[in-house]
Amino acid sequence: MTEKPKNVITVNEVEYNVDDMTDRQKTMLAHVQDLERKISTTRFNLDQLVIGRDAFASSLAKDLENVESGEQEAA
Repeated sequence: MTEKPKNVITVNEVEYNVDDMTDRQKTMLAHVQDLERKISTTRFNLDQLVIGRDAFASSLAKDLENVESGEQEAA
């Protein structure tokens, strides 16, 4: 028979079995895990926003250079 894997987390280098936690501790763990997911999603979205902003800034600079050289493009 194979042994069922433990539902274990590590906090401050100490392993804890989630099944042995109180309801309050399980709730706090759920909050921590949810916040980690939200932080990850926010970082992903921030990367997209920064790249988008940089692309628009680059396009603006290029367009302004074209105006100065008399090569204005139609929008």
